[in-house]
Amino acid sequence: MLFSIKQGGHRGQDPGDRQRNVVMWMDHRAEEQAACITNAGHRVLNRVGGVMSPEMQPPKLLWLKENLKESCWNKAAHFFDLPDFLSWKATGSLTRSLCTLVCKWTYCPPEGWDASFWTSIGLEDLLENNYSKIGSVTCPPGSPLGDGLTREAAADLGLDPGTAVGASLIDAHAGGLGLIGADVRGFHLPCEDQPITTRMAMICGTSTCHMAISEQALFVPGVWGPCLSAMVPGMWLNEGGQSATGRLIDHVVKGHAAYAQLQERARQSLPFTGGNIFSYLNSHLSSMVNDGSAVDLLGSSLHVWPDFHGNRSPLADPTLKGMIIGLSLSQTLDDLALLYLATVQALALGTLHILEAMREAGHDIRTLFLCGGLSKNALFVQIHANATGLPVVLPDQMEAVLIGAAVLGACASQDYSSIQEAMEKMAKVGKVVQPDRELQSFYERKYKVFLRLFAHQREYQAIMNQR
Repeated sequence: MLFSIKQGGHRGQDPGDRQRNVVMWMDHRAEEQAACITNAGHRVLNRVGGVMSPEMQPPKLLWLKENLKESCWNKAAHFFDLPDFLSWKATGSLTRSLCTLVCKWTYCPPEGWDASFWTSIGLEDLLENNYSKIGSVTCPPGSPLGDGLTREAAADLGLDPGTAVGASLIDAHAGGLGLIGADVRGFHLPCEDQPITTRMAMICGTSTCHMAISEQALFVPGVWGPCLSAMVPGMWLNEGGQSATGRLIDHVVKGHAAYAQLQERARQSLPFTGGNIFSYLNSHLSSMVNDGSAVDLLGSSLHVWPDFHGNRSPLADPTLKGMIIGLSLSQTLDDLALLYLATVQALALGTLHILEAMREAGHDIRTLFLCGGLSKNALFVQIHANATGLPVVLPDQMEAVLIGAAVLGACASQDYSSIQEAMEKMAKVGKVVQPDRELQSFYERKYKVFLRLFAHQREYQAIMNQR
């Protein structure tokens, strides 16, 4: 979230300084405010899985008012989601995208803002001037904004003034748009000749977003949404997620005693792995299997609960912590590789956990579509197929977020008549990864352990909270 100060705005990171006015999505300082909003039980919570996340904007706004009232809150002219900020800088238009407002700000079309919500949490001043600070005018993603690029923005970008600019999407939602509409005919997938609602897009990077759409509103406990027209116009979006995935893998690997040895081995294997430590770890795991069995089975006695930065979905509990069961005194490169494997498996089982919650609420998801940095990791992709039992589709263009952004531009410039037409023409299948059915029993057992870890953590918390 960004804010602009009256008489000029600046960019940065610390909201206590005019020059530094960004609050990052994964900044959890507003946990207390989020909990207070949840406990108040306002009806807007029905659209965010029943629990207000500290990664959404209302608790962040409340935190700013309570902690930086003089230096920030009283001086701010506008509060933006980053995509809307970029649109404003490009066009001068204050029109907000339905994607950002519906997904992160509790806006609900066609009714719009709920004044009673903002008043109930102590942010009634946002109602002034028809909500001008957070968005008076909205439009669907891909709608043309203003008169296109301003002269100043065009000069900065090396483009022509007036070039069409489409209303924005959050980066993960753009990735979904660049994935989910691909023509899958000829790939023998279970979603072929089925509605697009049988597909789930996973945008996997620092965190992972799990995007599922439906024709009717489906309410999934602990999963954000349903949000109308937040990604695909006319469709309802449910967004599950894991707050730390790529970030967790980095944390586990780089914090291990054998990390320096790993770096040196990866450097020595440059011709084979490109010097990439994760490519080296994947090949190292393969070398640890002597009998030709699946690498996955190496994770039989090491188990991870992956919520080192809280659980976004489907438990919606930012206070949960990570857990590792099965450590020894050994700190060799083999041990690092096994911990890396167990972490990837835990993330895949977390996806299964989200899938099960969505299925219970009425979603019929038959195929996963992955993009983002982690989708370039072959082990991460294969384990997600194996653990969920679903085929995984990788896009022809790995930067699917950019394809989604291009879809918006193509609609704004009227090269295509609709988002649906553009994404069907522009999204392409690159590769299909099938699950190893022989591992079904293994992952059923590992998933039982996974769920026990969560139950045990809650049990331990209850014991320690006794007086």
